[in-house]
Amino acid sequence: MKVQAMLAQKGDRILTVPSGASVKTAIEILKTEKIGALIVSDDGAKVQGILSERDVVRGLVTHGASLLDMKVADFMTANVKTCGLGDDIGDVMSQMTLSRIRHLPAVENGALRGMISIGDVVKNRLAELETEANALRDYVSGRV
Repeated sequence: MKVQAMLAQKGDRILTVPSGASVKTAIEILKTEKIGALIVSDDGAKVQGILSERDVVRGLVTHGASLLDMKVADFMTANVKTCGLGDDIGDVMSQMTLSRIRHLPAVENGALRGMISIGDVVKNRLAELETEANALRDYVSGRV
């Protein structure tokens, strides 16, 4: 399966936060939307960074509660790994595993097109395994 097909299944809703927003605002979005990361983008199209729960926790250790009033740009991961719409989900899974990341923005021609999470990848892989197991059961029982 390709990233584009996965995004078509899960929907194309993309949540972003401006770089100048407070960390408190970003945390509120993470909580309300029940997600683990936000793409940082001032225009909603160009990826400037990503802010994950991990970034927030690290900021809390260093700055304590004052972190809440600081800017997202001060804590985001600026060197963001991305994937393309034509990338294979297996390759995306490998990139996430090797880089120890749980979210990959999908970008096409420099424009943000979606976000793939490790949960999306695992859900897809489980569905593939179930399909394969059912096909094997059908084959063994002579239903094919």
